Order: sequence, then C-alpha cells, then structure tokens
Amino acid sequence: MQLFIIRTKNWAPILFLVLIIILLMINILTAREYLTQASKQYNDNIPIYSVECEERKCAITFDCAWGADDIPNILDILEQYKAKGTFFIVGLWAKKYPDTVRLIFDRGHEIANHGYSHAHMAQIPENKVEEEILLCTKILEEITGFKTNLFRPPYGEYNSTTIKVARNLKYQTIQWDVDSLDWKNSMTKEDIFKRVTQKTSNGSIILFHNDTMYTEEVLPAILENLTSNGFQCVKVSDLLLKSNYRIRYDGRQIKDEK
Repeated sequence: MQLFIIRTKNWAPILFLVLIIILLMINILTAREYLTQASKQYNDNIPIYSVECEERKCAITFDCAWGADDIPNILDILEQYKAKGTFFIVGLWAKKYPDTVRLIFDRGHEIANHGYSHAHMAQIPENKVEEEILLCTKILEEITGFKTNLFRPPYGEYNSTTIKVARNLKYQTIQWDVDSLDWKNSMTKEDIFKRVTQKTSNGSIILFHNDTMYTEEVLPAILENLTSNGFQCVKVSDLLLKSNYRIRYDGRQIKDEK
C-alpha cells in the first residue's frame, strides 16, 4: 500500500503537466480557428493589388474617365510591344465615346468597370454603389457584347461596403501596386518612367490614365524597358489566379496552400 501511494505521488506532476499541455493545445487550436476565420473575413474586404506569379508577367491598366483623343495612339503603342492592356472605363465616358470603347475591345484589350459616374464609392450608400457598378457594366456590354466581372472604384477609394457589394455582384475589385502618378502635373516623363520601371515586379498591376500630359509619350520607353527585362504585359484577367487562392493583408492574391 505504501508503495502504491509513493508511485501515485510520483505520477501526479506528470499527469498535471499532460493536462496543462492538453489545455494549451485546445487553446492554440481554438485561437488558430478564430484567426483563420478572422483572416477570411478581413481578406474578403481587401481588393486585389497584385498577384503571386512565378513568371515574368505584369498587367498594364488604364483608367478612362475624361478625354479619348490619345486612345488610338496608346493602342498602337501596346500593339508595337505585343502588350495587352485592361481599360477601366467610366460608364458616362463609354456613352460619350462608344466607338472608342469598341475600338479598344476589337483590338484585343480588356474592358472593365470603373463605375458609372466616377463617384466616390466610399461616400455613397450601398444601393448607389450597386447602381454605379451595374449601370456601367450594362453600358459596356451593350457596346461590346462582353460582360466584365472586374471593377475598380474611382480614385481608388473604397470601404467594406464597396467591396461587399462588388463581391455579391460577382465582381473582383482590382487596385494596383505600381502607381505611375501620371495624372499629377508635377510629374515629369522621367519621374513616371522611374516609378514604373523601378517598382514593377512579377505579378504587378500598373496604373495609368489616358488623357494625361505624358502617358502617351512615356509609354513606349516604359514598355521597351519592361519587355527588355523579360516582362510580358497581359490582361488583368489573365494575371489573376482563378482558384485556390486568398488575398493577403497587403492585397496580394496568393496561392492557398491548404
């Protein structure tokens, strides 16, 4: 009997330690599940800024909201470098320049949604966000016969409501990780060239605008640099991962290893 009591006492610290380990494992697993769910919810509210890509690919994008005179030359430049672009088009712009929209599409480039009236999406109610997206797509589809599922909020402004509405409508919200800042009058051609060529990496989404002071002029030099460095400029839809992905905290679309 004495021997049994001694052995029980010897095992007590070990049993206590095992119990502590079990409780810690339960807490860790619970915390991991919570973080996973929280991460999914958080990622659902992030647009795509860039894409995980092993190949030397990037996406050239143009926001079209004002004039259209430079579009034919931009298309010629893209063709010269065998580059495909994605044009995020405002609905009102499309209504004003339907032939230009059709020209972009017919030249093999991608037409995407930039809202109907170039509104500040984070400042309007949910029903107006939905209206802006759907009306723009309707106009683009009437002109091209193609229905886009890519959306970029004007000014790059969004909130969780903007992303939620777009997601519920089956649109992917697209931002950028390389901003040319070509819309700023203080930027020189050299400034724009350096920003784009020095910041572009595999999977980058590059932001340009048409109807600016220098975009049309500096685009050939940028494309010459990118293609010389092995980059292939593709449509956003051809850059995106199609399945088994998640969106990282910084907006990079990455492969989901699970």
